[in-house]
Amino acid sequence: MTFEQAWQQWRDEREAELRSPEGFLAITGLHWLGAQPQRFPGIPGAWSNAPEGAVVELGPGEWLELGGTTLAGRYVFGHVDPVGVVATFDAGTVEVADRFGTPVLRPRQPDGPFLRDYTGTPTYAPDPAWRVTADFTAYETSRPISVGSVVEGRSSVIDAVGEVAFEVGGRPQRLIAFDGGDDELWLLFTDETSGVTTYAACRQLAVEPPADGKAVLDFNRAANMPCAYTIHATCPLPPASNHIDVLVEAGEQTPPRPPAD
Repeated sequence: MTFEQAWQQWRDEREAELRSPEGFLAITGLHWLGAQPQRFPGIPGAWSNAPEGAVVELGPGEWLELGGTTLAGRYVFGHVDPVGVVATFDAGTVEVADRFGTPVLRPRQPDGPFLRDYTGTPTYAPDPAWRVTADFTAYETSRPISVGSVVEGRSSVIDAVGEVAFEVGGRPQRLIAFDGGDDELWLLFTDETSGVTTYAACRQLAVEPPADGKAVLDFNRAANMPCAYTIHATCPLPPASNHIDVLVEAGEQTPPRPPAD
């Protein structure tokens, strides 16, 4: 497979993910649970953040399905993690997850406005010159780093596992790398295109596991975060130091984002 073919395969998979009826473009709301039971539009039950975690009280005729089990009455989801769980009901699904220490609900519908109106993501043309080899320096132990988020007043703590050092445009660069799972690295970064041709908050890059102290950064696969597409996202922001001080004219550009209904 040629470089261009491999990139096109990545683009096709990425677009399929974005257009999925279960993906983040299908999210139709972001609801923070409080101590008092509350109902939210289009979601069965009254929801609260109880001492035992997220709880739903389903009324007569209301139901949710979770892991093949039909729920009725009072159900305790407990102290969910950031990945959360997804329950289904007749009109769609609802994600129950933790965000910044508070349980949230994010309903999804296959006809949600952000998904319905999505027209595709523009990209730069693939260029092998943006496939850069970096030196990777692993930390002795992972370092929890507090970063901001697109949610005003909220911050996240994510595990940094090391740093990548490389050169682009004749200028040295160094970025903090986060744990991407399965020994992969995850980069959050801005560059001189941010807010011009690419999404202002940041882009992300998945990096295959380093080998012999080297990591390949293929900026042709720099991708937008969910917050570039929907107001119902809680994306972390990169540390201020994770700025590349040249134009990274590679990867995804700013997508059109029509207003939600």
